[in-house]
Amino acid sequence: MVVAAAQLTLHLPENHSLKGKRKVLKSLLDKVRHRFEAAVAEVDDHDLWQKARVGVALVGNDATLLTTRLEQIMRFVEEQHLAEIVDSQVELCYLES
Repeated sequence: MVVAAAQLTLHLPENHSLKGKRKVLKSLLDKVRHRFEAAVAEVDDHDLWQKARVGVALVGNDATLLTTRLEQIMRFVEEQHLAEIVDSQVELCYLES
């Protein structure tokens, strides 16, 4: 089993409040969950209104497929034009049965 995780640091330039940030993130994270069947959540920077850290996790048996899927998710996030990815970290974990 392979677990693929990514931490994305997002810049939300059009945001001017925490309420606006929550609205944008909820929409974006719901779209990612629905389209890619990924676990996704805001994991840090909760009190900053133009910055968010988001965690994304996928589980499968093919590391190449999971890495490709994470790249697709990152491209999808950028294509929404709601946030810019300013940093990303990807990690793969191999677990034996």
